[in-house]
Amino acid sequence: MTALPARRPSGLPGRPGYDLDSLLSVAVEVFNEKGFDGTSMETLAIRLGISKSSIYHHVSGKTELLELALTRALNALFEVIAEPAAGTGRAMERLEYVVQRSVYVLLEELPYVTLLLRVRGNTAVERRALTRRREFDCFVTNLAISAAEEGDLATSVDPALIGRLMFGTVNSLIEWYRPRTGESATELANTVVAFTFEGLRRRRSGEIQGSQFQTLDNGS
Repeated sequence: MTALPARRPSGLPGRPGYDLDSLLSVAVEVFNEKGFDGTSMETLAIRLGISKSSIYHHVSGKTELLELALTRALNALFEVIAEPAAGTGRAMERLEYVVQRSVYVLLEELPYVTLLLRVRGNTAVERRALTRRREFDCFVTNLAISAAEEGDLATSVDPALIGRLMFGTVNSLIEWYRPRTGESATELANTVVAFTFEGLRRRRSGEIQGSQFQTLDNGS
């Protein structure tokens, strides 16, 4: 199992029971339910059971909460591509690693990544987040191009589409995945990698023939 990097707490000392982390967690939950535009400070105060002034003790308003939430999701993704295994070795193995680790990030930071994937650039904060997200996408695309140049990616596949296809699969988890007791994040991540890469990896002629012989032997 790939070890997850330790998350650094972002909470600030404040009134008892309401540090920045707990406030942010509830805000993200409400943003995902009602949308950023549909969420008011009054809505957040009611959900938290505190006054608006108590929220302002920590942040300047809901825009700052949005920026903190999107930054948390993006920082987690960028930590993945900064890890040694994402920067050394053959591009195909690095690509697989980034996809697998991104699944872990999505599961660990599910509400925050969900919010990130739903922003449409309606505010300056959202546009900055989308710019950073495109930088991540560009890193993945360049890995796919390198994998093709190294001969590990099927030549029938356009490397420029690989990132979108792979992360379309990863990102679809936000629509249906719900954490369940005893469920293995490793198993889910490995399944996504296997499903995504099985048809992408270039087969050598000997491997293809061997696979065909194996099929014939099993059928005899």
